[in-house]
Amino acid sequence: MVIALALIVVGLSVTVFPLDFVNAALDLVQSYLGTNIEVTTQIGWLFLFAGDALLVAGSLLPGI
Repeated sequence: MVIALALIVVGLSVTVFPLDFVNAALDLVQSYLGTNIEVTTQIGWLFLFAGDALLVAGSLLPGI
C-alpha cells in the first residue's frame, strides 16, 4: 500500500500540480541510486495507473 500511495503522489506531482517535497525526494532517491531519470508527464500518468492498479489488487487480494 505504501508503494501504491508513493506512486500516486509522484504521479499527481508530475501531472496535476507540482509538489516541492516530492521533487526533493525524487532528487534524493536518484542521487542515492546514481541515476538521472527524467520524470515526464507520460511517466506520471503511468505512475497514477500503476498506483491505482496496486490499490485495487490489494483490496481484492488481501495479504499481497
